[in-house]
This record gives sequence, structure tokens and C-alpha cells, in this order.
Amino acid sequence: MRPRKAWLLVLLLALAQLLAAASAEGPDEDSSNKEDAIEGEDEEEEDEEEEDDGDDLEVKEENGVLVLNDANFDNFVADKDTVLLEFYAPWCGHCKQFAPEYEKIATTLKENDPPIAVAKIDATSESALASRFDVSGYPTIKILKKGQAVDYEGSRTQEEIVAKVKEISQPTWTPPPEVTLVLTKDNFDEVVNESDIILVEFYAPWCGHCKKLAPEYEKAAKGLSKRSPPIPLAKVDATAETDLAKRFDVSGYPTLKIFRKGKPFDYNGPREKYGIVDYMIEQSGPPSKQILALKQVQEFLKDGDDVIIVGVFKAESDPAYQKYQDAANNLREDYKFHHTFSTEIAKFLKVSPGKLVIMQPEKFQSKYEPKSHVMDIQDSTESSAIKEHVLRHTLPLVGHRKSSNEAKRYSRRPLVVVYYGVDFSFDYRVATQFWRNKVLEVAKDFPEYTFAVADEDDFATEVKDLGLSESGEEVNAAILDEGGRRFAMEPDDFDADALRAFVSAFKKGKLKPVVKSQPVPKNNKGPVKVVVGKTFDSIVMDPKKDVLIEFYAPWCGHCKQLEPVYTALGKKYKGHKNLVIAKMDATANDVTNDRYKVEGFPTIYFSPSGDKKNPIKFEDGNRDLEHLSKFIEEHATKLSRAREEL
Repeated sequence: MRPRKAWLLVLLLALAQLLAAASAEGPDEDSSNKEDAIEGEDEEEEDEEEEDDGDDLEVKEENGVLVLNDANFDNFVADKDTVLLEFYAPWCGHCKQFAPEYEKIATTLKENDPPIAVAKIDATSESALASRFDVSGYPTIKILKKGQAVDYEGSRTQEEIVAKVKEISQPTWTPPPEVTLVLTKDNFDEVVNESDIILVEFYAPWCGHCKKLAPEYEKAAKGLSKRSPPIPLAKVDATAETDLAKRFDVSGYPTLKIFRKGKPFDYNGPREKYGIVDYMIEQSGPPSKQILALKQVQEFLKDGDDVIIVGVFKAESDPAYQKYQDAANNLREDYKFHHTFSTEIAKFLKVSPGKLVIMQPEKFQSKYEPKSHVMDIQDSTESSAIKEHVLRHTLPLVGHRKSSNEAKRYSRRPLVVVYYGVDFSFDYRVATQFWRNKVLEVAKDFPEYTFAVADEDDFATEVKDLGLSESGEEVNAAILDEGGRRFAMEPDDFDADALRAFVSAFKKGKLKPVVKSQPVPKNNKGPVKVVVGKTFDSIVMDPKKDVLIEFYAPWCGHCKQLEPVYTALGKKYKGHKNLVIAKMDATANDVTNDRYKVEGFPTIYFSPSGDKKNPIKFEDGNRDLEHLSKFIEEHATKLSRAREEL
């Protein structure tokens, strides 16, 4: 038995060795196979990426319409004389409705001799092209002629679009001349003085805002040229016509001014086609509306919500009437002007012809102020004197500050505001007037200040920033001072005595301002200094230093794009001890000086040493290192290489 057992043992050992060898070789083969598989996958991914790139460059066709994108656009149009383009949005109802018509247009133009390419671009995904061609609505149709875009403004029908494309495709076609007039020192006075009304843009060729305005301005010029009578639009290159720019106090670009028979007025309207057209049509009408019936005046007094301005005259030929019209033109955007030739109305107002009467609606009248302010308009009266009279008397002793009128009526500082549930409707008028009467008792003693009541819900954000939203009081008060400073009254039972004490303390300089501010940074030695509400005065308003300050919002895409450039700018000038590059989150901090207006993000100002009340706004659309550096070096009062001591 022993020899047989030994043989079996040898056999088992041999099998074990074979299995061990097989298992040792197995992983090498598997590993090799995996590596081959990975290499294969990598090659497939590379092929897919190459295919994706190829897909982007390839011009596909959908129902006869070519599909262009950011990647293939320039390559495709480079050798084309004429291309019809539609910028669309996939979700746009008008675009979906237009699609079948556009496909018919593509078929028709494909049969043209020579064929004309018809393409579409998804403006929501191809953002670079949409931005390049100033696409702001859908669908937008443009005709590309030798690389230059021509706006199509006709109806969206096959017949009209095909006809326009064929017209532009002709070898002899040239763009129509601009409707916008070009003014120089040689023709300015002649054109402007002979125009009943004309809008003039003072621009700089390099200005980004001017470039953005240009197509909208030209479209508005075309629209207004078709009116009867037409309203002309003109432009002046302020960098070439420096005398004209200086004459009309042009300090930024673009500056727009309305001229009426040569007299300049500020333009405060929109800056897109339809807004410009509507604004100029309104401006071309008379600045004052005629009142025919006494009932109208009585309704103004009983139900009105704003100052009542009425000129009383014998007839339109009255010299005082023309002076009144001139003054009204200066203020027409801010106030409603009326005039009358009615003897009945003159008798009701207790005035004779040639008088200007300013009154407040009954709800704003009080025993502390006259019911009307009357001005005698004589032959020697200047329109500036009429304007001054209007501005002096348009506010009641205690008016109603609203979000709709605060900019035009309540911009004067100091402004004393009392916040509560203000409602002048019939059911709540008694309660509203109860608190307003207490404010009147104080306002009469401080004629140098403006007083107003304001609804706490309308100004909820302002009340919160003042720290009064959780005061627990029915009535709160604050003083808004010059320079953006704000003072809150300590929450207490509100009455005339408490308000008088608060205003008196302000007058004596005993109050501390409320400042919304992030914490002051502990370490602020980076290339860009961080400014917060509490440090605005000490950093930006430092009279010994030039400061470039950027006001940004954390959510702003343009601000995020600017950040690396701005940091590089800070590093570039870090060695200049008299120059500070700074930034401030304007959503979380108060800008404590109202000369630094922030109306969008990012907003950049240069605050020169020794002249902090006159900051210079960076208007150039090119926010790159080169242009920002040029801006600094143009306005820096002194650049020193000496390093600050750490």
C-alpha cells in the first residue's frame, strides 16, 4: 500500500503546481487585456472628441435651412456674398410660427441664380454670435452682405423677405445713407437753430456705450423721419468737435440733448429704438395743456395727488404765455403744466391774466402755509425766474414721498421722513392726517429742511437698512442727509415733541449716522483693498490718495469676469504708495457719499486726491488691463514708485 500512496501524493503535488502556475499567469493576461481595453477606450474617446469638433464645424441642414453656430459661422460666411440669417430661441412662439415660412424662403433662395444661403442660429446657445449681432428679441432677421449685417425690418412673409434679400444680393447694391444727421462746427448752428425740435448725440468713437447705442439710435432716426412733421436725430463726434462739446458741457459719452429752436434741454429718456421714438414724440408736443372748464381745476384740488401749476393768460399771443411755455419746456419731464384763457377760472383763482398760480391738492394744504403762490409774469421776467418760482413752491410743507416721486420730488437733503401706514384713501385719510399733522407742527419750525411722510411698506428696504423694521413702533422717523448719510430716530412713542428733539439733535450735530456695513477686514494688504461701509470714508475719501474703486455685486457675471483683470491691475500698481486699487460689495455696504452713484454692476470710479467730491466714472466698455491702466494714468494726480512701509 505504501508505494501506491506515495504515487498518489506525487500526482496531487504535480496538479497543485500546475494550478498555481495557471493562476499566476491568469492575472497577467487579464491585466494586459484591461490595458488594451483602456487604450481602446481612450482612442474611442479621442475619436469621439474629434468627431464632436468635426460636428461643431460641420454645417448641417434642417428642412433646407442651414444650422450655424459659434464654431462654424465665420468659416462658412467667409466666402459668401449674401447670407440670410435668423436668430431664434427654441421656446419662442413667434419663431415656431415663422419656421415653415422660413423653410419656404430657403427653398426659394436655393433656386436663385446664384443660390443664396439661408441659415438659422439658436441665439440661446450660441451666445457669442447673439452678442456680436446685438440680438435682443426673437426672431431677429439679418441679411449678411460681404460680412456686414443689414437689419431686416419688414414683415415676416416669404414675398417681402425674398425680395429684400434679392435686392441686397445685387452687385450694385450699396447700404442706404444713414438717416442720422452728422453735425460739425460748420453746420451745427444752422441745423439746430432751424429745427423746432431735434435730438443730438455727442459721442466718442471708442466709447462702448456709444457703439451699443448706435444701431438703436439709427433705427429711431428712421422711424421718426417718417412722421409728419419728421423729428430729426443727429450726432456729433465730441472728440473731433471739441469746441461744440465744451460749449454744451459734454463730460461723458454718450451725452444726448434735445434742442428746441437752438435752446438745449437734457435728454432723460430711454436708449433703445422704441423708447427713443415714444419719448421724442411726447417731447415734440406742447409742454402745457389747456384747461377749458373750471370743473377740471376743482377736481385737481379735490382728488389730485401732486402740485397744481396753472398759467392764466388772455390769449396765445400774450407775451407772458410764451415765457411760460419756455419755462415749462425746461421742467416738462418733472411736472405737469397747465394754462387757461378762461375768465371764469381766473376769477376762481382770484388772479388776473399774466399770472402763474401754484397750489397743492386739498389733502396737502395746512394752516401753516398759503393756499397758493402767485407770480406776476411781466415783459422783463426771465424764464429762469419762472422755473425758480415753480421749484421753490412745488412741495407742500409735509408731502407724501413715494417710490414714484422720490427721485424727482425728494432729492433735496436734509430730508426728514416719517414712516407709517400712509393711505390717503377715504377710509384711512383721518388716521393718515393725524400723524401728518404732528409732523406739520415740527416742519413749520425748520424751513431749511424738507419734510415728508412715507408708507412703511413702500420703503420696507430703507426702513430695514435704518434698523427700524423691528422697532415695534407704529411710527418711525429718519433723516436722510447729504453725502448719503442716514440718521434713525430711537424707537419711542411718536409725537411732535419727540420728532422736534430728534431734528434739533441732528441740527446740533449730536447724532451718529447709520451705516450698513460688512465687518472691517482684519488683513487688508492684498493688491486690491476691500472697502466696506465703515471704511468708505477712510479709504476712498482719503484726501491724500488717488483711489480707483470698483462697486460690484457677488452675483454679477460681468463682475466675476472682471475679477482676475482687476486683481492684475492691483498687482501692477501695488508699488505706488499714493494710489489705491479698491473694491466694494455694493449690495452689502452703504456708499456713504452720493457723488458715487451705483446704477449697475460693475461701476468703477477714479477718486482723485484733493478732489473727492468730483469722482470720474470709467465709461469705456473695454474693461481690460490696458484700458483700465490708461484710465488710471490719465487721471492720477501723482504716481510714485516708492513702496508703502509694511
